[in-house]
Amino acid sequence: MNETDIPSLRPSLFWDVDYSRIQWKKNYRFVIERVLERGTFEDWQEIKRFYGLETIKEAALQARWLDNTTLSFCSNYLHVPKEQFRCYTLKSSNPAPWVF
Repeated sequence: MNETDIPSLRPSLFWDVDYSRIQWKKNYRFVIERVLERGTFEDWQEIKRFYGLETIKEAALQARWLDNTTLSFCSNYLHVPKEQFRCYTLKSSNPAPWVF
């Protein structure tokens, strides 16, 4: 990863922060989680190029929340059982209330 190199991601992914002030290396978990949650396949390809699979794997395993589809994708793509993801453990610990 080059210091001047920044990922080519859509600024609309980061609507709630100043895109020009994102510290891509320091805030890698935030960036990766945002792309996993709301990104397109092109965004996925870009973070894979920029951060590499090991960094993505680390961030995904530590994510506090991923929807079921994203969790399944990460589990299959990264070859890691769902039970090893932090978000899976948190979901199991805090089941949603019944909806009547």
